Amino acid sequence: MTVLSPPRPAVIDRALRDAKRWCAGHTIEDRPALVHAVRVAVTIGDHAPTAPAEVVVAALLHDAPDLVPKGMDIYQVLTSSYGYEVSRIIAALHAEHQALDAPDPPIRVEDYPVLLASTADKIVALTSLWRRARATGDVTAFLTRRPVLCGLLPHFRAFQQAARVWVPASMSAHLDAALAQLERAAAAGAR
Repeated sequence: MTVLSPPRPAVIDRALRDAKRWCAGHTIEDRPALVHAVRVAVTIGDHAPTAPAEVVVAALLHDAPDLVPKGMDIYQVLTSSYGYEVSRIIAALHAEHQALDAPDPPIRVEDYPVLLASTADKIVALTSLWRRARATGDVTAFLTRRPVLCGLLPHFRAFQQAARVWVPASMSAHLDAALAQLERAAAAGAR
């Protein structure tokens, strides 16, 4: 059973339908965007089974700002369909994603709903990255071709350390394990 297993709240059903529609034709981490969205939502449920439905909905729709047609006011749509809290969480996650392109991205842990979704997103993204690296047969070469990502590993580690006192222990441990694999491989490639 996951947070997406039926029976589920009607709001999660609606979010899943919107996620399917908005993710159609898009990929994240070389997989259908919907797979990523579902994994983030399920990861939240695995580690924080009592998380509010708004957090699960936000997880399902967190990449919508990048996926919906140009000109759509996604935050107005999200607010009218799901309420201010879902829209707010998604806006915070979107801002966090954009900040990764700047030097020294900020680490914010004061907003628990955003922190849960952000931690789950990182777990899914880094686990997928590790899986793809291993599938190539040469993890070191895979990571060497991604210097920007390798440069972000210290940021992700700092995030994990800052978040560990706030998120469930199992969630922190999951992120720690995903990071540790990549850190070891990146260090081996830097030698």
